[in-house]
Amino acid sequence: MKKIASIILAASAGFAGAALFNQFESPKKNNFSAEIKQPIRAVNYGATPELSVNFEAAAEKTIHAVVHIKTFFKEDSFMADPWHQFFFGDNGYRRNSQQQMSTGSGVIISENGYIATNNHVINNAEKVEVTLNNNKTYTAEIIGKDPNTDLALLKIEETGLPYITYGNSDDVKVGQWALAVGNPFNLTSTVTAGIISAKGRSINALEANANKGSYPIESFIQTDAAVNPGNSGGALVNTVGELIGINSAIASNTGSYAGYSFAVPVNIVKKVMADLLEFGTVQRAFIGVSIREIDNKLAEEKNLNQYQGVYVAGLTEGGAADMAGVKEGDIITKIGETKVNSSPELQEQVSKYRPGDKINVTVIREGKEKVVALMFKNKNNNTDLMKKEKLSVVRALGAVFEPVTQDEMRRLRIANGIKIKQLGEGKLASSGIKEGFIITSIDKNAVTEVEDLNFLENKKGGVLIEGVYPNGFRAYYGFGL
Repeated sequence: MKKIASIILAASAGFAGAALFNQFESPKKNNFSAEIKQPIRAVNYGATPELSVNFEAAAEKTIHAVVHIKTFFKEDSFMADPWHQFFFGDNGYRRNSQQQMSTGSGVIISENGYIATNNHVINNAEKVEVTLNNNKTYTAEIIGKDPNTDLALLKIEETGLPYITYGNSDDVKVGQWALAVGNPFNLTSTVTAGIISAKGRSINALEANANKGSYPIESFIQTDAAVNPGNSGGALVNTVGELIGINSAIASNTGSYAGYSFAVPVNIVKKVMADLLEFGTVQRAFIGVSIREIDNKLAEEKNLNQYQGVYVAGLTEGGAADMAGVKEGDIITKIGETKVNSSPELQEQVSKYRPGDKINVTVIREGKEKVVALMFKNKNNNTDLMKKEKLSVVRALGAVFEPVTQDEMRRLRIANGIKIKQLGEGKLASSGIKEGFIITSIDKNAVTEVEDLNFLENKKGGVLIEGVYPNGFRAYYGFGL
């Protein structure tokens, strides 16, 4: 996609940074969570002209279910102090910690206080406050977050709350009206209107890193409804007031709205919210193919007579597609009953499922349509689910972490790291690590944020930690899992 503007997360730039699927149908169980309940509704988007023009009803239904989020975090700065160096031997820098605040939005998705928002809205927050449209404020618990979709799930202790009913993002059509509801520029309860400009957009806003187990899913709904800093985590709704996406990013050269905004489709939101509630982590399904989108060059190269679908350029040996009988050179046209025509569209459909789920996949092979039964696998090429208790492996480290400031990284000549803010009983303390130590890598894998520690959930045996103390002393530690 040709870049016409720099892509920024909507809750960054000054204010920001801090911004289930009614049990989608699969041939397998997928009875996600009894705690988040929503009625199943069917909407005929083209039934009457009124559905495309009545903004008042949709705004009234949704404005009370979108919340204002404030996050609080500490940011360190360092000042040169030769006396401090003389007495404490730390290169002459004295740390000054200041509390910072940033804002965003969230969407109430159940009457008992579950709230969907963006990961970048609450990432690295020490405290999260949620203010309802009636100005009542709560301290929220972070239930879980998923950097791969830029989504997070919060919980406040309250019942009888207004919430937004899930829609179906697969049914959303380009040209339909949509409303963005959020809190831009720290203004509460703001509604803007626009149309769906495109679907299945990949804008490279989320970082991919296979070494860290980071496989972003970007299949954004693009709209021209005005979205600005502070809107991140807010609702994109249709004209009957159903949630069709979580507003996440804007395309802009200035940091403010310039005509394009992007939302995570609600069908992805449903699945991620259900997984975070039930497991504390996302159960990611993999299809096991590398694909190419079909254009003139590929059609001529492979002698193809159609442009619909995605071309299978390679297969993971023993992966889901390979075991189902998909062949290199096949053209995938449908996942289940939904057509796919690009890599983002394929990712979006696969993201609805968990390892072990079965689905029919439609392919074109030698000009003939063929349907194969496929069972999704996980990134380890098996069908195991990540059990909630396995998350205790990371907790077993026994530490509270905080980000490393740019000034500190510059002074210590490091490019990344997370700092141990507080140590309790656990693997890190027992290995001899002290508070203030900055972990730069684990088993030679760079560490930038707490989520980078998640690969330890499946780790067995020895673990090597490298890093540096604030005084510049570099150290190595090891322990077993």
